[in-house]
Amino acid sequence: MSAAVVPTVRIQAQDFDVAAEISRLTQGRADIGAVVSFSGLCRDEQGALSALELEHYPGMAEAEISRIATEALQRWPLQGLTAIHRHGKIAPGENIVLVVAASVHRQAAFEAANFLMDYLKSRAPFWKKEHRTDGSEGGWVEAKEADARAAQRWKPSE
Repeated sequence: MSAAVVPTVRIQAQDFDVAAEISRLTQGRADIGAVVSFSGLCRDEQGALSALELEHYPGMAEAEISRIATEALQRWPLQGLTAIHRHGKIAPGENIVLVVAASVHRQAAFEAANFLMDYLKSRAPFWKKEHRTDGSEGGWVEAKEADARAAQRWKPSE
């Protein structure tokens, strides 16, 4: 594991500031040569979504994301790692998730950010429900097979 690096993991209802989170991770650091960030937004391609509601088990979700973030620190030489995931009702265009990986060189940061996002999309303990602009509920959103396939690439070879 990267020496003395502790991942920052937060699950929160309130929005986050991407630039402020990157600054928090890198401020005063001369040992970081690369920062890779991914921010996921609530999208509405058909114009029918009023909000996406995300639910989680408090405590369990943080523990699981911390576990996978620690695994990323064991796999890649990182100088810092942040994962923030929102819960509650999130309107189209608003932030849902942020991953920031910092390392000496870019490849480790890219791979660690990709690894963590693949986990968050396929296995993190969140449940999503759609709320439509016509007042109806679109129901619970099923996990996508493509996300599960993407996460398979990180499994150790047997």
